[in-house]
Amino acid sequence: MLTEILMTSLMLVNTHFKTDSVINIKEVTVTEFKANRRSLAPMSVNKMNARDLNMQNVTSMKELSTLLPNFYMPDYGSRANSPIFIRGIGSKAKTSAVGFYIDGIPHYDISALDIDMADIESIEVFKGPQGTLYGRNAMGGIIDIHTFSPLEYQNTKIKIGYGNKNDITAQASSYLKLADNIGFSISGNYHSNDGFFTNVATGKKADKIKEYSGRTAFEWKPTELWKLRFSSWIDYSNQNGYPYALYDKQNNTIGDISYNRTSGFKRLISNNGLSAVYNGSNISFSSQTSYQFMNGSMNIDQDFTTADKYFVTNDYHMNTLTQEFTLKSNNDKRYQWILGAFGLIQKKDNVLTTDYIARKFSMPTYYSDPISSFAIYHQSSYNIWKGLSATVGLRFDYEHAKKDYKRYTIVTGSTSANNSPYTFNNKLNFNQFSPKFSLQYLTTLHNNYYITVSRGYKVGGFNETITSDDDKTYQPEYSWNYEVGSKLRFLDGKITTDISLFYIDWRHQQITHTIPGVGNILTNAGHSNSKGVELSVSAHPIYNWNVGLSYGYTYAEFLDYKQSDKTIYNHNMIPMVPRNTFGLNSDYTLYPKCNIVDRITFSAGLDGTGKIYWNEDNALSQKFYLLLNAKVIVSSGKFNWEIWGKNLTDTNYQTYCFSLSNAYYVQKGRPVSFGTSISYNF
Repeated sequence: MLTEILMTSLMLVNTHFKTDSVINIKEVTVTEFKANRRSLAPMSVNKMNARDLNMQNVTSMKELSTLLPNFYMPDYGSRANSPIFIRGIGSKAKTSAVGFYIDGIPHYDISALDIDMADIESIEVFKGPQGTLYGRNAMGGIIDIHTFSPLEYQNTKIKIGYGNKNDITAQASSYLKLADNIGFSISGNYHSNDGFFTNVATGKKADKIKEYSGRTAFEWKPTELWKLRFSSWIDYSNQNGYPYALYDKQNNTIGDISYNRTSGFKRLISNNGLSAVYNGSNISFSSQTSYQFMNGSMNIDQDFTTADKYFVTNDYHMNTLTQEFTLKSNNDKRYQWILGAFGLIQKKDNVLTTDYIARKFSMPTYYSDPISSFAIYHQSSYNIWKGLSATVGLRFDYEHAKKDYKRYTIVTGSTSANNSPYTFNNKLNFNQFSPKFSLQYLTTLHNNYYITVSRGYKVGGFNETITSDDDKTYQPEYSWNYEVGSKLRFLDGKITTDISLFYIDWRHQQITHTIPGVGNILTNAGHSNSKGVELSVSAHPIYNWNVGLSYGYTYAEFLDYKQSDKTIYNHNMIPMVPRNTFGLNSDYTLYPKCNIVDRITFSAGLDGTGKIYWNEDNALSQKFYLLLNAKVIVSSGKFNWEIWGKNLTDTNYQTYCFSLSNAYYVQKGRPVSFGTSISYNF
């Protein structure tokens, strides 16, 4: 009943609107280097700062779902499966359709996107294609994460926490200003959880996790105009994975998780970046060099039963080197511009082995996927008259990809492979121009009205697994994105609202198919679209009380998708895209008149997601559901004591479902969880 009331109210009020703001912030302020000084170019952006993340107890990227309108990062399987969907645009496998940056360092593979969220200064989520501003092209948008700068923030902190399921956290960080122009930071984090779901066949938890991470940064300002920063980050996680249980569709019941071989995912990521920024009186310059190494190992009992049918191991190593140069105007003139160039070299080596246990043979596959790409982009903005400005942008992409593939068949007990392995070596080249157009009107009261038209593009490539010659490659996908919106302020900024409408015309959408005992294969649909609305309201009635409302609606469907002569999905909904995202959050701070406690902050959030279709056939779906979260923070001097709870109503919901051998398997959402932590700031 509560769900129906909330949804009815939202649809009556917000039928024609969309969100582009953030919960619990007074202003969406773009701190990114790529923003022009006069804000002549409109940006559809959500932002969360460190306080927002703490109030909502966000500890991983996947917990951002529903906090930002039309943002969804499903929690299923393991961190090897971390796709991101923005306004229905996303990818379940291989490279993401959404750009992902941490301190300017790009992440590409979807298994590198779900990270630890400790010591994050801010997260900005730019909606729609951002190819005329950022490095590699991204159809869905850009996620730009910033950590604290030791030149701007100094603090040393220790934090420990404990929750149910033996959830243990330990964090330590120090941000030091060694001199007026030199800063250094270092931090370390540990987290472990015994897991929520038991595999009855092995008696072990199917989602147990243990993870470590560490970061360091060195900043130097040799002059007032130059700033150099070196950062290094390492992250290791080891988790059991794939808590999938058999689902009885007819009786709507979920069975036990029961497969006989322990499965899991291990991941090691090392990120290193060197940036140089020059801010002159008329021109600014930025250079960002980055190197990322990732080592992953996945083991999965892919029949998900106690029968020995398939067992898959996937070990991979990936090295990525990128360089981006950005030059932009840095004055208050009517004409503002930005020019950038981006280059990437990446090499990924995989060893994928499928053991057909009952059939007594295995198929080890060795392949290498080196790619190199180059892009140049430009954006110009001109103030036509008073608050009216126009922006035109253009981007050119070129990518060269290779594939060296070799697959053997080995009979159990034999020490040699067959004499005729399946091999192929091939090359692909892609190039594309992507334009952007926008108009913006900024009033003297800082209200903003805009319209934007932009073209999105995601490169094609080689599939990692192959069943026939037709599976070797998949083609690029394209989109035209149309958006109108506004940002409005009321009562001297005590209330801010963001509203917008979007329509995305999507061609040759890349679709992921999972074939048991084989893996993921990407193909292209003919024609799809995604349309929707977003609304967000941020209110601050009094200085110690914050209220935020966000709502996103997305209707994404296949217009023309013929998988085979007998399988046609025209006008079915695109899977993994929530129809609605909803967030209602509030925090209130008390200042007791006593010597022991300085302040007490109460925070609560009601987050909703759904309806979500899980497969292209739309046979199964998850209805709209709500999760209640809460947190209390007691501060006394340098001490902070926190008590938190998630899914306090113990809502029963699904986070993933798929079909396998004429059966359905689902992963349930996490039940109620709670914990506490204490921190001390030196």
